[in-house]
Amino acid sequence: MTDIGSSRPAAQAFELVLDKGESRVAEFEVRARSPLQKLQHFLHANPTAVPAIVLLLSVAAFGFTVGSRFLSTFNLSLIIQQVTIIGVIGAAQTLIVITAGIDLSVGAIMVLCSIIMGKLAVTLGLPAPIALLVGVAAGAGCGVLNGALVTRLKLPPFIVTLGTWSIFFALNLWYSASETIRSQEVAKIAPLLQALGTPVNVLGARFTYGSFFMLGLVALIWFVLNRTAFGRHLYAVGDDPDAARLSGIRTDRILFSVYVIAGVICALGAWTLIGRIGSISPQAGQTANLDSITAVVVGGASLFGGRGSIIGTLIGALIVGVFRNGLALSDVDVLWQEFAVGWLIIIAVALDQWIRKVSA
Repeated sequence: MTDIGSSRPAAQAFELVLDKGESRVAEFEVRARSPLQKLQHFLHANPTAVPAIVLLLSVAAFGFTVGSRFLSTFNLSLIIQQVTIIGVIGAAQTLIVITAGIDLSVGAIMVLCSIIMGKLAVTLGLPAPIALLVGVAAGAGCGVLNGALVTRLKLPPFIVTLGTWSIFFALNLWYSASETIRSQEVAKIAPLLQALGTPVNVLGARFTYGSFFMLGLVALIWFVLNRTAFGRHLYAVGDDPDAARLSGIRTDRILFSVYVIAGVICALGAWTLIGRIGSISPQAGQTANLDSITAVVVGGASLFGGRGSIIGTLIGALIVGVFRNGLALSDVDVLWQEFAVGWLIIIAVALDQWIRKVSA
């Protein structure tokens, strides 16, 4: 009896400890997030939120400082025309960046395909539709080379595309003989190649068929990324390729197909480029590589893969266009325009690093 009586205080003390332990666990589970953490989680779940806010603030800022010249219907539609090429090439770059890769050859592929289209249609006299299809096939071939080197030889995408950029650029200069095909020749012999540069007036705004082509391409890629198994596989491969492989996804096939698709999009970008500038020059599109990466990064995509959207890339391209246009109307030198765009890239990457800590 004495033993039982003496054990009751110990049992009560043990129950008290358990109660305190349970309360501490409960407190841990319901720990409230700070406002900064809530913002961090919101931005992680909505990668296009930041670029959308930046775009609106940029338009408002330049509208206030520059005035009606910037906010005019003609100027705003001009910005859309100016970012058409960046938007198309940025679409190709987006698919690759989502898979945790990067393509430094997109601009070289675009220019090479434009030279092939122009040479076949204007110089050799082939029908323009055939020249266009051959150019698209050439873009796919460039993508096959990139994809094979990445998936078969397991080389880093950065190194592969840095090398193929030099290869495609050299082929471009060799095949074109460093000569430009004049706009008048293209318009006379192969007007189809300039079709995307045809102006269209909509409610006082001036667009081109290339602008609508870019928007249609963005809509198609959005559907693929958000409504198909292929799109889900892209994000899975970019987020964790080992886990994707263990879940049954053929990661090498996904990566290979992404580079081929990117090559085709770059060839379509070549068609857009011809329509935009009229002529066919081996020196065109020299900044396309960096511009496409800028649009993707500023648009909220992560260079580490698994995160990003095509809508964000379009917004990123518009942000770059708004900055350059607004600064030009403010009589800011081109040097300082590039200075501002450079800071945009650095800030966007730093913000992405901070947002990624949510999943760490």
